[in-house]
Amino acid sequence: MNPLTLAEARVLGTLMEKARTVPDSYPMTLNTLVAGCNQKSSRDPITQLTESEVQEALDGLKRRSLAFTARGSRVDRWEHNFQRAMVVPEQSAVLLGLLMLRGPQTAGELRIHSERWYRFADISSVEGFLDELAARSEDKGGPLVVQLPKAPGAREARWAHLLCGPVDATAAPAAEERAPEGGLAARVSALENEVAELRALMTDLATQLGLSPPGHPESNDRA
Repeated sequence: MNPLTLAEARVLGTLMEKARTVPDSYPMTLNTLVAGCNQKSSRDPITQLTESEVQEALDGLKRRSLAFTARGSRVDRWEHNFQRAMVVPEQSAVLLGLLMLRGPQTAGELRIHSERWYRFADISSVEGFLDELAARSEDKGGPLVVQLPKAPGAREARWAHLLCGPVDATAAPAAEERAPEGGLAARVSALENEVAELRALMTDLATQLGLSPPGHPESNDRA
């Protein structure tokens, strides 16, 4: 498989995440997908993808059979097809999805971050699936992850996905150097994400009902 673009990886990872964490909002419309891609928590790096960029990424994923549109809706809703297309088990798909969304991480970080996706028994279980992905044979498409050299002072080595091609081992800071996700800033960021997703859902609903989106001048005139 040819390497994914960064936008394709972000869109694919977001579809995989929302399918597991907010199934009531899945499959996803373009509006909710844009909001999910650009949310400020659980993302590294933070992006500002436009609707056209997300749509272009979706078209690219569809050509690779990694995403498709669901039937039976007036508005296009998108689903991922990652596990079938890549022929990997659920646990491996979870780890790859997290790596696409959050960048290089240690096995310990991956276990913590996967809580809402899939509950691994322990870190050894995470490491086992990472080792399998790293040792994937060439006839199956080759390795999908790589263990990065341990940074000076780091307790654990980080892992990175290879879906976008080879990785620059010095591109991301060691896990210990990152600012922790906690406190007021994290809660505010989570609330901002929820507001953005709710706004996207309201826009989709208004579109389906033939109404102007909330905040649009026409909707204010009708009030």
